[in-house]
Amino acid sequence: MLEKPGLCVVFVCAFVLPLAAHAALTVDLQPSAASPQPLATDITWTASASGSSGGTVWYSFRARALADAVSAPTYTMRRPSPPPDFTVVRDFGPQNALDWTATEHEGVYEIEASARDLNTGETAVTISRFEMLPLATQQSPVVTSTWHPLVFIYSAPACPLRGSMRVDFTDPTGVATSTPSKSCNATQTMNFQIAGLLAQTTYTAHHVLITSDGTVVGPDVSFTTGALPDMFKATKVLQSAPAGAPAMVLLMSPLAEPPLAMDLAGNVLWYYIGGVNTLTRPAGDGKFFGILENPTLDSSNQFVREFDLLGYTLKETNAARVSEQLQALGHRPITGFHHEARLLPDGKILTLGCIEQILTNVQGPGDVDVLGDMIMILDQELNVVWAWDAFDHLDNSRLATLGETCTVGGGGCSPFYKASVANDWLHGNSLQLTPDGNILYSIRHQDWLIKIDYAGRTGQVLWKLGKDGDFTFASTDPYPYFSHQHDGQIAPDGTVTVFDDGNVRWSADNSAHSRGQVLVLDESTMTASLKLNADMGAYSYALGSAALLSNGDYHFDIGIIYGPGTGRSIEVDPSGNVIFEIETVSPVYRSFRLGNLYLTSY
Repeated sequence: MLEKPGLCVVFVCAFVLPLAAHAALTVDLQPSAASPQPLATDITWTASASGSSGGTVWYSFRARALADAVSAPTYTMRRPSPPPDFTVVRDFGPQNALDWTATEHEGVYEIEASARDLNTGETAVTISRFEMLPLATQQSPVVTSTWHPLVFIYSAPACPLRGSMRVDFTDPTGVATSTPSKSCNATQTMNFQIAGLLAQTTYTAHHVLITSDGTVVGPDVSFTTGALPDMFKATKVLQSAPAGAPAMVLLMSPLAEPPLAMDLAGNVLWYYIGGVNTLTRPAGDGKFFGILENPTLDSSNQFVREFDLLGYTLKETNAARVSEQLQALGHRPITGFHHEARLLPDGKILTLGCIEQILTNVQGPGDVDVLGDMIMILDQELNVVWAWDAFDHLDNSRLATLGETCTVGGGGCSPFYKASVANDWLHGNSLQLTPDGNILYSIRHQDWLIKIDYAGRTGQVLWKLGKDGDFTFASTDPYPYFSHQHDGQIAPDGTVTVFDDGNVRWSADNSAHSRGQVLVLDESTMTASLKLNADMGAYSYALGSAALLSNGDYHFDIGIIYGPGTGRSIEVDPSGNVIFEIETVSPVYRSFRLGNLYLTSY
């Protein structure tokens, strides 16, 4: 047993193959700082394997909070009930270090590191304990700065069981933002990540405690934000939001700078520098999903990640690890994740991966490398629980409508490895769980939105929306169909929002513009009517997003404008009149209008 101040390795175990000719695999786990440390302290956990066969070793990290642990040098435990299960933070992959912290509650945490020798299958596991100390006193709340100049921790004393608490924070103009409420547990302090803040600005914050006896508002605590790093490009407001419009957040995923949030005047409120290519969706409660695609690396380095406002990884897995599970279930492997990852209401994750297949005399003479899509649903422990393979459900001979291909290392394509050039057959770019429990899938290079049976788990294609699809378009527009679209979403009333990039129209007429479309579907008569067909004023040949706002207006992201390569986020009213417009120097994959950074929409 290894021991050092504040650190106890509880056990180390190795599962050794009988024929292994080398020493048993073991794994050591060390933190970058000795336990205990205050809440929100950055800790890097490093795992080191010994006794491997000399081949590749993968590592995984899991964590759990021991709410009933007593702080003592020997960590003597009292457990009136079993401890909670470990939850995966990062699944098996090549990275042996994890940046970690705790911001919810003080107490003793256990971090588990596992090592697996890919040559022999041997696995070794070690668990270390680490104590996080409270920031608040028993009498007064405090606000504590973090490494991030625009994210703070508000800490309040413990509150009564069955009570709930939120934090309200207010800028110098009196505009207030509220965090989500949390349940009190009577014994531990209450801690909240505060974000959505202007740089170098003083705010006040207080907690609001709600119990059966009434509401108690805590004392105001002032804090001042830090300076922004010098890495953000200028934005230009082309049309200001109307006077009296509510304060809102514009969350963006630019291509040439980190994901960020800004206010409607273009001031940065938050950013993330964790190394994702794409922020795909906000997940609510100050959490987000992102994807890394790197064509120069293998599939074990292509990942999907959930992270928080401070930038810490909450859940992460990679394409090689997921491919192991897919193949065990009888599916093809994926080369990487792309375009979409989002949280489902039941806590599962809906995401999209790339499949690479060599087809012979199907999409051209002889052998042709073809890129398709795998839709996957992962449970909260990152296990594949359902998958849908486009090669099994779509016509492989229907080429991309504009004949798109990818080259190795080229932009805009998922990683692939079997040839130097591949047909970019589908290029799916969004997924949504529909109100009736199925999946809506946007296929850019087929110019279709398709509905897939997930409610019955058959994977059957229920319908295709778009040119040459299953719906009749009721419209006087000479070309009512979207093409090379992004971010199709369907509402309970059958209303579909979609950003029509319009590549097919533009290929016939270079003066054509992208459009923001709202369609009303009648699935009983299989008709689609255009409720809105707003001219975006420019042609975006890629990227984009679309959403209905709670005020009845629509938000569209004009991802990359042909010519200058800039991006725009725009709000239009139900008649298509521009209400607000802001331009960014960098192209933007997606943008979202949020009430604040704890929400998923506005």
